[in-house]
Amino acid sequence: MTSNETLSAWVDEVARLTRPDSVHWCDGSETENRSMVNLMLESGDLLELNQETHPGCYLHRSDPSDVARVEHLTFVCTSDPETAGPNNHWMDPAEARAKMSALFDGCMEGRTMYVIPYCMGPIDSPLSRCGVEITDSPYVVANMRMMTRMGAPALARIEREGGFVRGLHSTGDLDPERRFIMHFPEDLEIQSFGSGYGGNALLGKKCHALRIASYQARTEGWLAEHMLIVGIENPQGEVRYIAAAFPSACGKTNLAMLIPPESYPGWKVWTVGDDICWMRVGEDGRLWAINPEAGFFGVAPGTSKDTNPNALAMLNRDAIFTNVAVTADNQPWWEGKDDQAPVKDWKGQDFDPANGPAAHPNSRFTVPISHCPSYSDQAEAAQGVPISAIVFGGRRESLVPLVMESKSWRHGVLLGASMASETTAAATGAVGNVRRDPMAMKPFAGYNFGDYWSHWLSFAERADKLPRIFHVNWFRKDADGRFMWPGFGENMRVIDWILRRCEGTADVRETAIGNLPLPGDVRLDGIDTPPETLQALLEVDQGAWAAELEQIAAYLQEYGDHSPPALAEELRNVSASLGASQ
Repeated sequence: MTSNETLSAWVDEVARLTRPDSVHWCDGSETENRSMVNLMLESGDLLELNQETHPGCYLHRSDPSDVARVEHLTFVCTSDPETAGPNNHWMDPAEARAKMSALFDGCMEGRTMYVIPYCMGPIDSPLSRCGVEITDSPYVVANMRMMTRMGAPALARIEREGGFVRGLHSTGDLDPERRFIMHFPEDLEIQSFGSGYGGNALLGKKCHALRIASYQARTEGWLAEHMLIVGIENPQGEVRYIAAAFPSACGKTNLAMLIPPESYPGWKVWTVGDDICWMRVGEDGRLWAINPEAGFFGVAPGTSKDTNPNALAMLNRDAIFTNVAVTADNQPWWEGKDDQAPVKDWKGQDFDPANGPAAHPNSRFTVPISHCPSYSDQAEAAQGVPISAIVFGGRRESLVPLVMESKSWRHGVLLGASMASETTAAATGAVGNVRRDPMAMKPFAGYNFGDYWSHWLSFAERADKLPRIFHVNWFRKDADGRFMWPGFGENMRVIDWILRRCEGTADVRETAIGNLPLPGDVRLDGIDTPPETLQALLEVDQGAWAAELEQIAAYLQEYGDHSPPALAEELRNVSASLGASQ
């Protein structure tokens, strides 16, 4: 099925190990996709939703124990544990391969083995990278078709170039005790067993596009980041692009599809990507970015016409919903969607509020990015788009201002490296704890964070027109526990200030922790936020920040000799400046 001898030999090797009844090479065609859907409808893996209101839409219910990423069962397997770093769970590669081989042995008996060639990024982009996922899940095939450039064109590129990332997946028996996701970055390889959940099973997504790609990017001199890419067009028709990093379920998709408020007539927002960004230095000294994905794997709860009308508008056709509820007329439903009443919860049981939410908090939708009303055709641009600003953000109820600009590239890397956010339902474990999540990459960096920060710092010598770096926090609360900033579309007001800073048309108030807007520079016309609230959102609590800086110093020290001295020096400069201002 392929002229690539390495790929052919690997597929044969996997088939001998897993012993499937048949092997199917995926071509990505509509005919193939239709057969996959019909197969899953017959097996019950997919349920048809209301085809009048949601044509081409289906519901998948995963095993109740298999509803999120399993970070504690996700390993980076490098020859030296120092390479993986304390930010990853490490396992010796030989031990990991032995463990996984035992699990994969005969696991596809009675099943079909699907071979999925795919390309992460536009098929003709020099920054795109290809992979092949082998799986026994038609659900994975259907989702990978939406999430990547999958099929014949990808296989043709693999045959031209020769290299590819290997991904082997099986749902196994869905036993949580036999569930592992292993990454072998030195070999550009992924093995995943025992889960059908997207983040664990769609190996082109977090596994390839972040964990493996981040390692690959360091080797090749580019960046693979957990960032959205959005274009902001002003009334004069000028479009500038922003890359922004937020932990999962903290507003990334909403920002990627932002609709400017009425106070911004003539402004438009163009969605290039909502989750992952690959950046390289162009010949002009700027950072240029592509979205390696071709679809959205978004969090459903909270998505509504008020929070994200663009997202809701694209979910009426050709989408796969996972673990949402359904209404009496068989429409998908989740908390926050609308005022309809669910009748079946995400497990397929009669809905009873006493049993918890109707839709799982991490329920998802998969849909092609081209369905988005704000979709930018630049998502397929081979050269990518030029990045004017990089924005970091997290969910903090206090301390962190609404927006601040870094003083330099090095200070910006410190802002990203010290980022912290409250945990969400996108990963297993407690919700609401504050944890350090550098560049929103804590679960996704494929190597030692200290070396990762050094790689970021190195771009100061690689390019002379780097983007400005900012940090935002939409989630500050007042003493009564109410959000102080309206968020959602009104975040355009902060983006406006950020872009004016990039142009050099807005001034700042210099503080120890960063540059903050001057009073009146963040527009408040058309919203109920009074100037005194904005002032509170931009306050710097020096005592609280002194404690925060001590915690950041301790965190950076966790990476020992790998933590770059330049970051420690930058942190000392901030601390000294804070002390001098007290």
